[in-house]
This record gives sequence, C-alpha cells and structure tokens, in this order.
Amino acid sequence: MATRIAYAFILLVNSILSWLMLTPWAMKKLEGLTLDYMSITCEGKQCYGYVAVQRINFALGLFHFILSILLLGVKSSRDGRAGLQNGYWGPKIILWLAFIVMTFFIPESFFQVWGQYFALIGAMMFVLLGLILLVDLAHTYAEYCLDKIESYDSKGWRVLLIGSTLGMYTASFAMTIIMYIFFAHTGCSMNQAAITVNLIVLLIISAISVHPTVQEFNPQAGLAQSAMVAIYCTYLTMSAVSMEPDDSNCNPLIRAQGTRTASIIIGAIVTMLTIAYTTTRAATQGIALGAKGSNSYSKINDEEIEHGLVDQQPDSSRREMRAEALRAAVEAGSLPANALDDDDDDSDDGRDSKDDERSGTQYNYSLFHIIFLLATTWVATLLTQNIDVETAGDFAPVGRTYWASWVKIVSAWLCYVIYSWSLIAPVVMPERFGH
Repeated sequence: MATRIAYAFILLVNSILSWLMLTPWAMKKLEGLTLDYMSITCEGKQCYGYVAVQRINFALGLFHFILSILLLGVKSSRDGRAGLQNGYWGPKIILWLAFIVMTFFIPESFFQVWGQYFALIGAMMFVLLGLILLVDLAHTYAEYCLDKIESYDSKGWRVLLIGSTLGMYTASFAMTIIMYIFFAHTGCSMNQAAITVNLIVLLIISAISVHPTVQEFNPQAGLAQSAMVAIYCTYLTMSAVSMEPDDSNCNPLIRAQGTRTASIIIGAIVTMLTIAYTTTRAATQGIALGAKGSNSYSKINDEEIEHGLVDQQPDSSRREMRAEALRAAVEAGSLPANALDDDDDDSDDGRDSKDDERSGTQYNYSLFHIIFLLATTWVATLLTQNIDVETAGDFAPVGRTYWASWVKIVSAWLCYVIYSWSLIAPVVMPERFGH
C-alpha cells in the first residue's frame, strides 16, 4: 500500500506542477527569488504554457515507461527486479526530476506533435480504461454481496445491497432534478440534451438489467449494478454542465463564486487528487483487463522451493520452535542471554512478516506503470486542451472548457454502452459464457 501511495503522490505533485506551469505565475515567482536579476527563458522563449505542461508530463510518463519495461515479467519478490518497484526511492525521484530538466532541452516541435496526437490518444485510452473498470467494479460489488447473502443468509448484507441500490438511484434522480433546475434554462440546449439523454438511458439500462432474458443468462445481473453505473454517469453529466464556460449564461456556479482565485485553486487540487486516486485504483485493480487481482498469486515452481517440510508449517509454529531452541541454548550456556532479544528483532524482519509478495505479486507491476503513463497523458490533455493561457490570469481553471465537458458527457454515454454490452453479451454469445 505504501508503494502505491508513493507513486500516487508523485503523480499528484507532477500534476500540480504542470498546472502551475500553465501560466506565468510560477516563472514570475522564480524570477522574484532572484530579485528580478535573472530572466528565465527556454531557448529564448517563455518556459510556461502548453509546451511546458507537455514537457513535465512527458518526463513522468517516460519514467513510468522505463519502469514498466524493467519490471516486465516480475512474478514475485524473489525476482531481484522487484526491488525497483518497492524501493530505491531516492534514485527514482532524482531520475524523475532529471527527466523534467532534460525535457526542457528537447525542441518544442516534438511536444507540439506529442501533445496533439500521442498524448490525446493516451488520454482517451485512460478514460476508456476507467469506464471499463467502473463497470467491472459494479458487477464485482453486486456479485460479492449476493454471494454473502446466499452463503450466510445474512440480513446485514441484504440490507446493504438493497439500501445502497436505493440510495444510489435516489442520488441519481436528485442530481438530475438539480441539473434541470439550475443548468437547463431556456437557451441551454447542450445542457438540456445531455441531462435528458442521461435520464432516458439510465431508465433503459435499469429495465434491461431486470429483463427476463438477461436474468436467464445472467441471474446475478440486477438493479445494484445499474444503480452504481447510473450514479457515476449522472455525476459525470452534472460535472460536465457545472464546469462548462458561462458564455451562454448556463452555468450559475461560475457567476456565484465569491473568490475566483480560491475556487480555481481548490478545484484544481481536488481534480488532481481525484486523478491520482483513480489512477492508483485502476492500476492495481486490473481485473477487467486480465491482470491478476489483489488476491491472486502466481504458482511457485518446484525448483523455487527453498525448504522442505518446515516451510509448510504455519509462521507461528516456526517462530515458536526457533524461540524454544534459543531458550534451550541460553539455558545450556551455549548462547548469551541477549540472543533472545536479538531473536525478537529478527522475527519482525522475517521474509513472511514484511514480504507479502514472495509467493506472487499482488498486482501486475508493468501494467501498473503503463496505466500511470496513460494518466500523465490525460493530465496533460486536460490542462492544455482549448485553454487560453493569455486570459487565464495567475491560475488557469482546470477542465472549464467545452472540450472537457463534452469528454465527460460522451464518457457517460460510453459507460452506459459498455455496461449494456456486459448485460447483453451472455445472451448474444451464450457459448462464450458457458451457457
């Protein structure tokens, strides 16, 4: 867990740094530290803006790409390369910072092409990945609750499943009503269409999930999964209409803001935190992409077993046997009395007490870094797409463009399509699902 938090924190710092470099504010502060004696430029040009954001995110993306290659095929911590994932933080941070510095020596033309094509494609792949994992999470959550209900006839799990389903539907309809009241005035045709389409599709996928034919081929399908997809897609739609520009007087939130700078800063930080959390969850989940789940372990080959029968005993039994042998040796005078204290320290350093990946990694290391690479392309695209840096002031608002709003709206529609296909696929291709 500490490893994943560390990588998420690096992504968060990199994202905030990218956002600060979008406007001249950061450069002005750096020049102010030199009492305006030094003018900071990049090959005679300004070091902020579109290209600067692409440079910084390219550096972190390159960092994760290299790690994904180096960790390719690592199955357990027995592999010497596993330490690259969980250790060497000092050298890794130095390498990441060195990559950032290095990118400022690369011509701007490279990043113009990178940002317009490669980063944009990577960003769309990251969005699609998040939608697939969301649908997978919806099915996993509902099936887990149903399994607990069937196995233990648990009233608590039944209440949780029914209560969460009703709660998510209630929240979805409440958000829809709020959007109609505040964001769907006369003349706001984009908002009206997005909200209405979301509501209609929400009702359609709910009806499909309980259709007798779907239930016949997938008995565990139901409203619980639909409710999770519905609340997420409704949230995306609400986020889209609440973050769009206010040039048509369709976004009262922008007009109602008290302190514009404070709201922009808080919004940017919250956005970056969300991206870091989502990336970490997606990178370690990976179930829908065929990666190993958090409870899966690779099988150990016979030649990898280092011990005989003693290795098959429980950890506590082995520690007790060792402690008893040491006590006997101390009593016989073969060892000093402090050997017992040393054993207490050593027992905490045993391979099984701290190394929970000796039998197999808890997630695919290479896939983990590939997903973080895609996350850097999403951050770069989100920050630079259709942003007017010249009119942004000291801090540029994150995601407050029609492009970002339409990405969220289309993502919601695409999520509905993916979920609908997960319901219909067993009916259309029964042989693929064991029917």
